[in-house]
Amino acid sequence: MKTLGIETSCDEISVSIVEDGKNILSNVVNSTAKIHSQYGGVFPELASRGAIELMIPTLEEALDLAQTKLEEIDLIAVTRGPGLIGSLLIGLNTAKTLSMSLNIPFVGVNHIEAHLYSAMMGQDIPQIFPSLGVVLSGGHTFLVKIKGVNDYEMIGQTVDDAIGEAFDKVANFLDFPYPGGPHIETLAKEGDPSKFSFQEGRVKKDPFSFSFSGLKTSVLYAIKGQKATKYSKTLIDEKEKKDIAASFQKTAFTDVVNKSLLAIEKHKLKAVYLGGGVCINQTLRSNFSSCVKDVPLFFAPKSLCSDNAAMIAGLGYHLFEKNPRSDSLDLEAMTKIPLTL
Repeated sequence: MKTLGIETSCDEISVSIVEDGKNILSNVVNSTAKIHSQYGGVFPELASRGAIELMIPTLEEALDLAQTKLEEIDLIAVTRGPGLIGSLLIGLNTAKTLSMSLNIPFVGVNHIEAHLYSAMMGQDIPQIFPSLGVVLSGGHTFLVKIKGVNDYEMIGQTVDDAIGEAFDKVANFLDFPYPGGPHIETLAKEGDPSKFSFQEGRVKKDPFSFSFSGLKTSVLYAIKGQKATKYSKTLIDEKEKKDIAASFQKTAFTDVVNKSLLAIEKHKLKAVYLGGGVCINQTLRSNFSSCVKDVPLFFAPKSLCSDNAAMIAGLGYHLFEKNPRSDSLDLEAMTKIPLTL
């Protein structure tokens, strides 16, 4: 069964062809990130314009790489949320149009649920339940108990910034453009992670939830002085920038690893699946691999960590298998959406 996946939740425009939920025939991702770098983050109107311009060329490229014709597609899976409303509408309306013209079903997919599924596809990975799901991205940071595909129980989530958003903001403080994660990782490799004593965020009466706002502010003050704003003058030299990047990264990742270990123990979980753009970071992978010893650990392939349509197609296949009917053409895009709906 061939599923055509469409992902347009933010600044990536992606189309993928996936067989039987896991065999990726093509996965084309076109990004508008360079357009947004001058703004220090995603500019929603420009993201939706980029989706309009790139949607059809991306679709054609994905079909060509998969050596597949539209008439050979059995199912369409598309991100319905969460995300930027303008970008979401481009992908969703494309999926509806294809569904009507080809007379095949389509299913709306929860983008953050697809990040969990991405750690189960693209390679020969067993599905072990109950397990811990960890999503770390620019828009989301949470821990869930995975009881099965499309069956989750929230354990903890961020109460303010997502971890990827915190990386972007710290990079901006250090005068690096969006997206900031790769710049922080590169700087951190040459820095001393013990040079600055930043504190992990704590949420009262909730040991599993995250808060990166205080950490972000501490980093700002270390760079620009007490009570500074992001527009204040930088007071540190290039060597100290590297030390701050390393110290910030260590603190953020230690927080995630420690809460994951606590969740594994308390909920008696049998495996860990990790997805989301921050999971590309090699230091994060190394930290998890060195600390999680008693249960198997599965990272999404690096090509599937950032927003992509293969994970949408893969999860969409399972959703349709579970409930084999098309979504209504009245299905609406959702800027916010719970993990399960």
